[in-house]
Amino acid sequence: MSAPALDTLSGGGTDRLTRRGFRVMGRGIARQKVMFTWAALASLLFGVMTVADAWVLGWATDHVITPSVEAGAIDWSTLWTGVGLFILAALLRTVGVVGRRLLGGVVFYRLVRDDRLRVTRRYLQLPLRWHHRHPAGQLLSNANADVEATWSVFMPLPMALGTIAMLVAAIVTMVLADPVLTIVGLVVIPLLFAANAVYQRWQGPRIALAQSLRGDVSTVAHESFDGALVVKSLGREADETARFRAASERLRDAAIGIGRVRAIFDPVIEALPNLAVLAVLAIGAWRVGSDAADAGDVVQVAYLFTVIGMQIRSFGWVLGELPRAVVGWDRVSRVINEDDAMDYGTQDVPGAGPVDLTVDGLDYSHPDEPDTAVLRDIAFEVPAGKVTAVVGATGSGKSTLTSLVTRLVDPDRGAVRVGGTDARDLSQQALTRAVALVPQSTFLFDDTVRANVALDLDVPDERVWEVLRIVQADRFVSALPDGLDTQLGERGTSLSGGQRQRLALARALVRDPRVLVMDDATSALDPEVEQRILRALADRAGSPTTVVVAYRKATIALADEVVFLADGRVADRGTDAELRARSAAYRNLVDAYDQAREEVDHE
Repeated sequence: MSAPALDTLSGGGTDRLTRRGFRVMGRGIARQKVMFTWAALASLLFGVMTVADAWVLGWATDHVITPSVEAGAIDWSTLWTGVGLFILAALLRTVGVVGRRLLGGVVFYRLVRDDRLRVTRRYLQLPLRWHHRHPAGQLLSNANADVEATWSVFMPLPMALGTIAMLVAAIVTMVLADPVLTIVGLVVIPLLFAANAVYQRWQGPRIALAQSLRGDVSTVAHESFDGALVVKSLGREADETARFRAASERLRDAAIGIGRVRAIFDPVIEALPNLAVLAVLAIGAWRVGSDAADAGDVVQVAYLFTVIGMQIRSFGWVLGELPRAVVGWDRVSRVINEDDAMDYGTQDVPGAGPVDLTVDGLDYSHPDEPDTAVLRDIAFEVPAGKVTAVVGATGSGKSTLTSLVTRLVDPDRGAVRVGGTDARDLSQQALTRAVALVPQSTFLFDDTVRANVALDLDVPDERVWEVLRIVQADRFVSALPDGLDTQLGERGTSLSGGQRQRLALARALVRDPRVLVMDDATSALDPEVEQRILRALADRAGSPTTVVVAYRKATIALADEVVFLADGRVADRGTDAELRARSAAYRNLVDAYDQAREEVDHE
């Protein structure tokens, strides 16, 4: 969390923090009205029965214990009445405790489940540019630790509500028994709330910092685990361990700071009710000795202060959770209320089969560097069913162009038209049905081969095998232990890079796209396999309009046209032979791979 966010918590004052915390609780209660009402009623039953225990204890003192001591004999009927009252109060109190904890837990876990779904759903709705600005560890923290922090106040809240009922009933009972002793004991309540106010002022910024550092720890851990190959291959285990240790130690220090404040606060909360009980007993003994009060009344009032003193701690727990709730809500709501959205239209791509793709005057700059253009005035057309290769040096904008063509991002100027319709006017469903991307980096889910190829589509196995044959993947899939039902492991680690790329290509083809965009999607394949795949695509009836980012001469030679990018512009267009004849820069770039390989072979 940034310094301004911490200042917002610490500088807004305890009253403001408390009000914000109560608003968070109000939102949760409104979302779980029925279940929370039952939890509150169960807590109310517990509170009333706890006071009833004190009344029964006072009644037993005056009607059973004292008369028995004075008479030297026990009135068994009165004794059994007292026992029965104790048992009844205990049973009802038990029902209240069980109901309060069980139903309060249901409210908490429902709220956590709902907000985890809301946060995750919002992640999937937000455009790719938003994800580029937020590390994965922070997103994991928002969906997990921050959501739990937001609603953790609901664990002690039902008990606190029961305490209110208990407090009201106890005060009425104590006033009826002995108003003087009641006033003596009630002095502790404003002291408890004063202690809580000080606690919140100290604890709020510390909890905010700890929540932020949890996100930092998640970020470092995610990067280390996700980059395990880099870490292991470059021998960076010690460096990554040190980086994680530093983040963990910062979180540890913040958590210790929270613990120090709580270590001061909890004993104070524990001591104040006990001091009230001692005062009641001392003054009560004096009043009994002067015949101003009955022993049963003193016992009843002292017992009530003992009981409600313990229960009043629940207010401390609720107030102690408010800083966490406010911080968690701020972090979660920033995701849920994020207005960075990509608007879609309502149109569809008419007809069936491959369609024309028109790139018309595209300009694009990264949001973080708006003054530095990545692409400038990019324009070309791909006729329906034809193949266009995009060629350029590293950093020329090829991958950015594929993101614009598939509308993962929008251009600053210009348009991409699919079948004559601006991609921004298409509905999201129409766009994803018409245009498929096979990216550079291949991602496979920890699922079966079938599920990774079909994803959400209900397609027969025959269709899956058909596209696997097109991408030259049918042989290795057949050789897997369970064929299409083989579990691939996280990110498909059980497969080679080339096998993963073929499955990613099959995933795109099984949807029968009308435009296929391949961003260096066959880089892990040997040239012979790549040629067989591309020729199989070209020979299919109704083959999609294809844009392929390429660098191998054999791949480029299969294209109907080549778009040569240099410094973010279209430097030239034409067939491979035409560009080789008139562009030395193009010729040197395309030949560079083979020249380097020949030099290595010669050496």
